[in-house]
Amino acid sequence: MADTLNQTNMVKISNKKRSSGSDDHWDHHDDKFFMNKKQTKSSSLTYDDPSAALANARHEFGEHGGVNMSIEASATFTVMEPETMRRMFSGELGPDRDFFIYSRHFNPTVLNLGRLMAALEGTEAAYCTASGMSAISSVMLQLCSSGGHVVASRTLYGGTHALLTHFLPRACNITTSFVDIKDLEMVKEAIVEGKTNVLYFESVSNPTLTVANIPELSRIAHDKGVTVVVDNTFAPMVLSPAKLGADVVVHSITKYISGGADIIAGAVCGPASLVNSMMDLHQGSLMLLGPTMNPKVAFELAERLPHLGLRMKEHCKRALEYATRMTKLGLKVIYPGLEAHPDHALLKSMANKDYGYGGILCVDMQTEERANRLMNVLQNYTQFGFMAVSLGYYETLMSCSGSSTSSELNNEEKELAGISPGLVRMSIGYNGSLEQKWSQLEKALSKMQEKMAF
Repeated sequence: MADTLNQTNMVKISNKKRSSGSDDHWDHHDDKFFMNKKQTKSSSLTYDDPSAALANARHEFGEHGGVNMSIEASATFTVMEPETMRRMFSGELGPDRDFFIYSRHFNPTVLNLGRLMAALEGTEAAYCTASGMSAISSVMLQLCSSGGHVVASRTLYGGTHALLTHFLPRACNITTSFVDIKDLEMVKEAIVEGKTNVLYFESVSNPTLTVANIPELSRIAHDKGVTVVVDNTFAPMVLSPAKLGADVVVHSITKYISGGADIIAGAVCGPASLVNSMMDLHQGSLMLLGPTMNPKVAFELAERLPHLGLRMKEHCKRALEYATRMTKLGLKVIYPGLEAHPDHALLKSMANKDYGYGGILCVDMQTEERANRLMNVLQNYTQFGFMAVSLGYYETLMSCSGSSTSSELNNEEKELAGISPGLVRMSIGYNGSLEQKWSQLEKALSKMQEKMAF
C-alpha cells in the first residue's frame, strides 16, 4: 500500500528523513513548498467551482494509512546526519524534500492546510497564520517599507482600519489614503505611481455590504504597478478575487471557513514568490514576526474545508430568504442579493455559480437604541440568534456595528464609511429549519411593532 501511495505522490508513509538526493513531493520551483507535484502554476485556476478545486487538491493520508492526515505536533525536527542541519539552514534542503527545522518556519500539517487554501482561492500558494489580523499585517509589512503608501477603502473592519490609520504610520512610517472604493476615479487619483505599494479593500465590505468591482480596481492598480490585496472573509466560495484580477487574498479563517466559532486563524493566498518571500529567514514578515498556526488547529480546519461549500450555500440561501421577507415587512434591509441593492448586478456578474450572494445581511434601525432593542428581543424573547461579534457560525450572530466591530472609527469616519448608528449586522446561521427560525424572527418583529413603528 505504501509503495502505491508514494508512486502517486499522495502521501509519505516512511518516518525516516529522505536523503538529499531523493525525489521530493513538490516541484523544484519558487513555489516548491506550496504546490502539488506536477501541478502547474495555473492548474488551480481551471476550476470555475471552488469546491471542485478543493476536491482536486492533493489528499494527505495519515502516517499509518489513515484516511485523515496525521498531526505533526512537533516544534522541532531531528536529522539523521550532522551535516544535514547546516544544509537546511543554508537553504539547500527544505520542506520541498521533506526536511523540516522548526514549526515556526514550516510545519507539514500547516503546509497541507495552505495547499487547500490555495486551491480554494485559485492562487499559486497560501500560508496560514494564527489570526486574520496577523495575515493582514504581515502582508502589508512585506509589501510596504518605511515611507510606503497604501490606498484603501474607507469601509473596512475596524481592526484593519486601526492598523492602517494608527499603527502603521506610527511604527513603520507607512501611510494610507482612504477612498470611496465605488468611486473608480477617486481610486485612480489616490494612487501615486512610484510611491503607492498596495490597493487594499474588502470584496464585500464590513459592515455596509458594499461590493467592490474587483476586475476594474485591479486593472487600475496594475496600470500603475500597484499590488491588489483583497480581504475575502465575507465571501469565501461566493467570490474568487484572484480569478478576478487581485494579486493577494487574505482571510480571517476564524469566520466561515472554521464555521464553529471556536478557532482563531488567518490565511494569505497569493503568488508563490510573495508567500516564499514572507518566509525568508532574513526578510520575511511571517518568519520574523512569528504568527505561527498551531498544527492541531491546522488539522481541525483541514477537516472542515470539504463541507465549506455546503455550509455557504445554506448561509446564503437563508440570508436571501430572510432579506426578501423582511423587506416586504417594511424593514430597511441591506443585502446584495436583493435586486434593489445598488451592487446586485455587479455581484451577480462576479460571483461563482450557485453559491448565492453571501450569508450576511444588515438591518438599519436608524438609532443605536432601536438597534439594541431589536437585538435584545431577538435573543432574549424569541431565541432567533445571539448578540455576539464575528460571523460564519451555525447560529445567527448579531451586533450593532457602529458600537462594536467598527468602534475603532470615529464618528466622521463612520459617516464617510456609510455606517449608520443603528446598523445591525446579522450573520445568518443555518441551525434549525428555515421556517422555524423565520417564525422566531417574525415574532420578535411583532413584539417590536407593539412599541414602535419601523
